[in-house]
Amino acid sequence: MRICKGTSDKHGLVAVIFFLLGMGTLLPWSFFITAMNYFTDRLRNDTDSSQSDPYMFDNMSVLLAQLPLLLFTLLNSFLYQHIAEKMRIAGSMVFILLLFILTAVLVKVKMDRDHFFSITMATIWFINMFGAILQGSLFGLVCKLPPRFSSLFMSGQAVAGIFSGLAMLLLNIFKTDSESAALGYFITPCVATLLTLCCYLILPHLRFAQLYLENVSPKTAETQKEPPADRSEMDKIKLDDAGNGFDIIGETEACEKLNELKQETEEKSTVPQVFKKIWVMAFCVTCVFAVTLSVFPAITVNTKSSGLFEENIFIPLCSFIVFNVMDWIGRSLTSRLQWPSMKSNLFPLFVVLRVVFIPALMLCNVQPRFYLPVFFNHDMAYIICMSLFAITSGYFACLSMSYAPQLVRPKDAETAGALMTFFLALGLSLGAALSFGLKKMI
Repeated sequence: MRICKGTSDKHGLVAVIFFLLGMGTLLPWSFFITAMNYFTDRLRNDTDSSQSDPYMFDNMSVLLAQLPLLLFTLLNSFLYQHIAEKMRIAGSMVFILLLFILTAVLVKVKMDRDHFFSITMATIWFINMFGAILQGSLFGLVCKLPPRFSSLFMSGQAVAGIFSGLAMLLLNIFKTDSESAALGYFITPCVATLLTLCCYLILPHLRFAQLYLENVSPKTAETQKEPPADRSEMDKIKLDDAGNGFDIIGETEACEKLNELKQETEEKSTVPQVFKKIWVMAFCVTCVFAVTLSVFPAITVNTKSSGLFEENIFIPLCSFIVFNVMDWIGRSLTSRLQWPSMKSNLFPLFVVLRVVFIPALMLCNVQPRFYLPVFFNHDMAYIICMSLFAITSGYFACLSMSYAPQLVRPKDAETAGALMTFFLALGLSLGAALSFGLKKMI
């Protein structure tokens, strides 16, 4: 592999693309679940007012979202080497786009409730199936680049939540009917997925991206078998502090890339071998998302205002927007601050200590409640608690995902990224399962 002049990401285009790719992985599902009122309205039995949710839509949608997410992130960890990257990523985006077009069309199509429920459940399954493959493949891809790109990718995911929260807030303020709101919720992901697909197709043509990613391209499969550059050629590579003179964005990254060139003839490690090196980070990311999903949004969505906000404003603003903004800030902080270090015992300790937020948020003004008293009744107490909860979630999740690829050889970084995505999904599933029990304890 030859390192050429002019391959720095000096215009930040690769960084912007990975930020948009991160946003594109979560925005479709974020908007889908924001339209829950539309689905429950269509499935409500108007002749029997005693059954407000006869299909148990909330429970079924969680189940059929988490099962494929967990199953296919695990399968992707083992099978990604046998299926072309472009097929996994671009193919998943195309199918997600088609599923959202179908969902948008169904808004205007009248049909029997049973048929609508069956189609919606199948749609939820396939959206999360392709979303799992997409997310796992993109995490593996971004792990081949320097750690700051992992932070940008995860920051983009947080921004997706901000957009869905803003959409919910605006529609509540203007009291938009559920059918019109649903059209907006389903058309927006179509546009976002098209933009994400275009970004991905542009990526292989950017020279800075080629420097790190060309070994996944079929065109470069032959070049990987060539011996690394000789010493005399390596000695010619020089960089200034800004990275504008020659190839990449800094001297450290240049040295890392040269070390990778020396390892190109080595075989990749097996999945169990990679897991042995990253298991602490895998535990951390699982724990972070298990704690987060155990109370947000299943429990926090039932929090009532003490009087500072109107009810239709309080949940979108103080739960969803506050959480997603602070989550984004926490993820963005990792590009400037990485503490504790990946080898420090304090890192998993702080991650585990986040469990204190579970009782703290349960003791806020969550209604209805039968067993626990309300300890934090004021809205500002809830907002402060939610802010700390969200910023630590974003910070430790992003650090875990960034640290894992640094614990393995560059050739194993994609495997590490795919494995970490599975444990992220495992944390989401565990948190969702815990939320059912915690609800009954309030």
